[in-house]
Amino acid sequence: MYHTILATMLFIVVFLLVPPLNAGAQNQELDREKIMRTIASYSEAREASNPDSIRALFTSDADQLVSSGEWRYGLDALVNRMLQSSTNNPGKRTLTIEKIRFFTSGVAIADAKYQIIRDNEIVRNMWSSFVMINDNNYWKISAIRNMLPAK
Repeated sequence: MYHTILATMLFIVVFLLVPPLNAGAQNQELDREKIMRTIASYSEAREASNPDSIRALFTSDADQLVSSGEWRYGLDALVNRMLQSSTNNPGKRTLTIEKIRFFTSGVAIADAKYQIIRDNEIVRNMWSSFVMINDNNYWKISAIRNMLPAK
């Protein structure tokens, strides 16, 4: 009888209380998709020059370091300078996510190739890193770091 109770308790602990081994992988894949959608939405909002849509994708304390070395601190400065930069440097901006790395279940970094294409020619080849924060199951951009390779 004692063994039966012990076996039942073990069953409850192992099969009902311990999450499935692949649950973390499934959640991470879903989060990957959400992060990719957020970055795609950012690209679309920027292409449409829509400040409200851009603002909605960022945390309130977001910042950006652009390839010229300019820092953009705070959401208002970030959005205003981003739109001004798009006007001053016209072209289609494309972001191709190469890698997403999770630091915790709520913090990740997404690395992307960043290109500006004008008249069907690549004008600039860069890299962008997006620091992503999970805010109530919605991934927001906390920081962007743009890099212009030296070679």
